[in-house]
Amino acid sequence: MIHIPKAEYTRRRKALMAQMEPNSIAILPAAAVAIRNRDVEHVYRQDSDFQYLSGFPEPEAVIVLMPGRQHGEYVLFCRERNAERELWDGLRAGTEGAIRDFGADDAFPITDIDDILPGLIEGRDRVYSAMGSNAEFDRHVMEWINVIRSKAHLGAQPPNEFVALDHLLHDMRLYKSAAEVRVMREAARISCAAHVRAMQASRAGLHEFSLEAELDYEFRKGGAKMPAYGSIVAAGRNSCILHYQQNDAVLKDGDLVLIDAGCEIDCYASDITRTWPVNGKFSPEQKAIYEIVLASQEAAFKQIAPNKHWNQAHEATVQVITAGLVKLGLLQGDVDELIASEAYRAFYMHRAGHWLGMDVHDVGEYKVGGEWRVLEVGMALTVEPGIYISPDNQTVAKKWRGIGVRIEDDVVVTKQGCEILTGGVPKTVAEIEALMAAAR
Repeated sequence: MIHIPKAEYTRRRKALMAQMEPNSIAILPAAAVAIRNRDVEHVYRQDSDFQYLSGFPEPEAVIVLMPGRQHGEYVLFCRERNAERELWDGLRAGTEGAIRDFGADDAFPITDIDDILPGLIEGRDRVYSAMGSNAEFDRHVMEWINVIRSKAHLGAQPPNEFVALDHLLHDMRLYKSAAEVRVMREAARISCAAHVRAMQASRAGLHEFSLEAELDYEFRKGGAKMPAYGSIVAAGRNSCILHYQQNDAVLKDGDLVLIDAGCEIDCYASDITRTWPVNGKFSPEQKAIYEIVLASQEAAFKQIAPNKHWNQAHEATVQVITAGLVKLGLLQGDVDELIASEAYRAFYMHRAGHWLGMDVHDVGEYKVGGEWRVLEVGMALTVEPGIYISPDNQTVAKKWRGIGVRIEDDVVVTKQGCEILTGGVPKTVAEIEALMAAAR
């Protein structure tokens, strides 16, 4: 299985500390365990920022970074080894493993954090933390600060500046290293296989969850612990609901099915959407809409390259989709005027993509100083134009109603343009129909 190497976590911590002010400290908590029902927990998934800096997979842990600290810059508070709990819940790294396996310079039991952390904070001028994203942890940070303040009359020096860690950390996460791209390629490869499997299994009379089961099988077989987000399997009129997740309707002959699904490898997401006919053959109307969306995506790919800005790909999809809808008679008027008035938004109401990485809607600013962000090598994003004609849209002929098409791929910006990570799933009408015919 492809993973982020340990040396990369070390490099990330050093890169973050290099951006921190001298005599400062950064404090970051692990994700809390989420209860599913009563005493049953959801499958644990580490907080993305915490994972990015440590690779440490356990809850009840806190990262502390102190640039220039003589006794070690990286301190990890974590659970101790516990034979009884490990019998029930699995092995823990413990403080020894935190140092041996996860690169901590120093490690302490999480139960001792109230005694130790105020002493580490004391005398530091600035505290970096993920303020506002975890109210309970924010309260703990202030409790530690107040311990120091209570001793000010004895000469203790509390910090005088508090800074959100997100800005520095999230800008780092926006640029994917070669190792990150390798992991994302693997997540994309597994997800591509899952979409192909679902296409091959598609039959009228099955349920949407039947295809979801095919996806889940391929994800797990490939080594993914979980989907990167709740899979969307939307047949017929459901394909016009952007975040549909009931996944329980019957697949009907003559309908399209839209699947938006991807797996996660080592906390890195893939995100693919394909749309195809349940019976393996596009109707003339379905084909017409599909080919407009596909052409708009191809136009967007050409606008993804260094020195082009974030919005150029979206603008390209809007141009192609609006012109295509006018050609079909679904919109009337001058293309430029329709774009200016955003008339296309009745059919195409979302943007053409988003950043992709450890979070499926990944961190990073889309605008800098009020201007669209300029693309740079290593940025990863999705390209996902769509056309959705509501089943209740009385302004169009009945033959068009209920057709929803989205096509989504994952790309990484390269020196020459962009690399499409998810090219392993058929995308043209001819390719899809040939694949599905061969599976029958």
